[in-house]
Amino acid sequence: MGRMHSWGKGISRRCLPYKRIPPSWLQLSVQDLSEQICKLARKGMTPSQIGVLLRDSHGIPQVKYITGSKILRILKKNGLAPKIPEDLFHLIKKAVSIRKHLERNKKDIDSKFRLILVESRIHRIARYYRLSEQLPANWKYQSATASALISQCIFNNLSLIHI
Repeated sequence: MGRMHSWGKGISRRCLPYKRIPPSWLQLSVQDLSEQICKLARKGMTPSQIGVLLRDSHGIPQVKYITGSKILRILKKNGLAPKIPEDLFHLIKKAVSIRKHLERNKKDIDSKFRLILVESRIHRIARYYRLSEQLPANWKYQSATASALISQCIFNNLSLIHI
């Protein structure tokens, strides 16, 4: 698939193992894994950070193969899912940092162009999340509100929870 704002047509992608059963050496129950995921989410970790930690530290290759559901669905079931989807959150965070850079460097035309591209991605993905009802129908991206939202999340050390 082609890239949205570049000329690349790369085909690199992840390669998951064909076997969709949990490894035989893994001695962890579904309930224990779900509790561990919820505990990490309460500490303020994002779903992708939880997956990386479980893979690297605990040797769990794919949570879905063990529990039958993904990390985000486990968090939604326990009421710990983020209010804003993770990819949208990081795009907003990037736009806020570019805007802060532009306040200091007003002549940086390339950053102004990149900000336009990032904000168009934000609008596109927000439209998708509104249509799929993962965001409220009246949710709208506003740069002034976004900077306050992101700074509040970073200050409270809660990446995506209770935004």
